[in-house]
Amino acid sequence: MTVIESIHEDHGATFGERADRRIVEHYGRPERTHRAVRNGVGLLEQAYGVIVVEGDDRVEYVDNVVSNRVPAADGKGCYALVLDPQGGIDVELYIYNAGERLLLFTQPETAEPLAEEWAEKVFIQDVDIRVATDDYAIFGIHGPQATEKVASVLNGAGSPDERYSFVRGTMGDEGVSVIRTDALTGEESYEVICAADDAAAVHDTLLNQGLNAAPFGYRTVESLALEAGSPLFHTELEGTLPNVLGLRNALDFEKGCYVGQEVVSRVENRGQPSRRLVGLTLEGEAVPESGAAVFDGDASVGEVTRAGQSPMLGDVIALAIVDYDLDSDELTVRVDGEEVATTRTELPFVDGSDRSDRLPDYQ
Repeated sequence: MTVIESIHEDHGATFGERADRRIVEHYGRPERTHRAVRNGVGLLEQAYGVIVVEGDDRVEYVDNVVSNRVPAADGKGCYALVLDPQGGIDVELYIYNAGERLLLFTQPETAEPLAEEWAEKVFIQDVDIRVATDDYAIFGIHGPQATEKVASVLNGAGSPDERYSFVRGTMGDEGVSVIRTDALTGEESYEVICAADDAAAVHDTLLNQGLNAAPFGYRTVESLALEAGSPLFHTELEGTLPNVLGLRNALDFEKGCYVGQEVVSRVENRGQPSRRLVGLTLEGEAVPESGAAVFDGDASVGEVTRAGQSPMLGDVIALAIVDYDLDSDELTVRVDGEEVATTRTELPFVDGSDRSDRLPDYQ
């Protein structure tokens, strides 16, 4: 359930489900809202599962489990992964050092099992792990005017400049933390965290005070992220080796051993993975389904992970995982039994006010 469902209803929201959590799909005319975010600023209620880790050994404990270095300084954060023994991605996490505790944001369905698994493995460490999803509301601010929007309503601090860093302040009478995020939509982006009891007041401030913001839902998030070339958890990340996706922002190759680290390091030392993430632009209006085969001539060279019509370009665009050494840019994709001419396209498809931190990076 959203924290402020009745407020979304008042604004004409259409709801959907993401991993058994009720979310806003859109408020009507999602393509028009997409353009409003690209050209101004938009407001989204985020659907995260939240884990709180406390105790003197909190940083060391989490750092030993995840793929990236957990920052020791208050106000800093990182993007990290939990891998399976084969190096595939099990969980994605945004980890923030909030002084006496770590705040972890993840997919809603993974918070409970991850917290339980970690708690069972605590022995002599001074660590307390609990799910706190219902304690917080989290709002996303995206668009080329996002920084201006935050500055117009945040009191007691300036907008954070460094990605994964945050500041504390107030909006109206409510205390908030404001995070500079990883620009998955290809635009300047922030997240505003407040207590669940303050959610309605903070949402009202973000929507109506200072610079006006357009409310948007997850259908628009997904179309913006596709244009930005951002791989997402359920369509690209889950079960995939991070090297294949070029997710170097989630990996620290110098830290000690964690589950899956040996596989990731071996692929890194080899120089390249066997597959890679690319962008595709298709002719016509037919949109391929996830898993649609990609061909170079008669040879199958990969498959589409997700696709849609770009509101900004008017073209059908797609992300696909293909053979790493594929040279051809002129390909086909099988859609409804037909081969559709397709051109390999450099990511991002659309240049916004910022670049997604998840754009593939192969070295």
